[in-house]
Amino acid sequence: MNIFTTILIQPLTNGLVLFYDLLGHNLGLAIIAFSVVLRFILNPLTKPYMESMKKMKEFQPQLSKLQKKYAGDKQKLLSAQAEFYKQNKINPGAGCLPYLFQIVILIALFNVFTKVLAAGVGIDKLNSLLYAPLRFSEGVTLNTNFLYLNLAKPDVFKLAFLPFAIPGPFIFLAAIVQFLSAKMMAPVVAVEKKMAEKTKSQADDVSTMMQSSMVYTFPLMTLIFGMSFPSGLAIYWLLFSLWQFLQQYQTSGWGGLTPWLSKFGLLKSRLENKNG
Repeated sequence: MNIFTTILIQPLTNGLVLFYDLLGHNLGLAIIAFSVVLRFILNPLTKPYMESMKKMKEFQPQLSKLQKKYAGDKQKLLSAQAEFYKQNKINPGAGCLPYLFQIVILIALFNVFTKVLAAGVGIDKLNSLLYAPLRFSEGVTLNTNFLYLNLAKPDVFKLAFLPFAIPGPFIFLAAIVQFLSAKMMAPVVAVEKKMAEKTKSQADDVSTMMQSSMVYTFPLMTLIFGMSFPSGLAIYWLLFSLWQFLQQYQTSGWGGLTPWLSKFGLLKSRLENKNG
């Protein structure tokens, strides 16, 4: 085994199988329970990152003034921002490394679902990653059925009138939650875009363009690539996205979703007045 397998893939596989045994050999419930526990364990790692984002949001008006003041001079703007961060004890990079560690965990889980729990993988390969007390007996078959899913196969539907498959509910929900989470960040991206238009550097324009496109790119990637992954990973990705959505809400509130919610509230009140 390589070090990545020993440190991450093997412990994650054993944790998942432990919940599988505890929850009556129901792999779907095991994935849900294990995902929730894992998120609570990793939550302290994201706290510095989320607190840094919250501070950046609170000081956004002052940062915007600096961007306006030094709109034509990139070097002076960077210097002024660095001094501002120092005076207000803000570290823009706080929590980045722990946050990246979570991405590594996600990659490890991807390996667990695609290489260990995928269709056609024998119990011997799974046992090679399990600690002695959790190993399965010879001839045992892993129960991968959950709701309408076979967790070892992709969450897709094939309709008679379509020549291609379409993403299933779990993939769609994960993409929708990702989209809503990204929309919460819209006010911050909008401010950066306005400031970028006033600077001479093309790098600012490219950066803000990429941030804006991510609102649609990541959900679209989830829909496309999710159709080729085991549906067990789709369940985890949905839970992961929901957790990120809640953390984003704690940091920025409804953010870019506020206009949508306001319009819905206004529409609702008009209908009530009309009916009244």
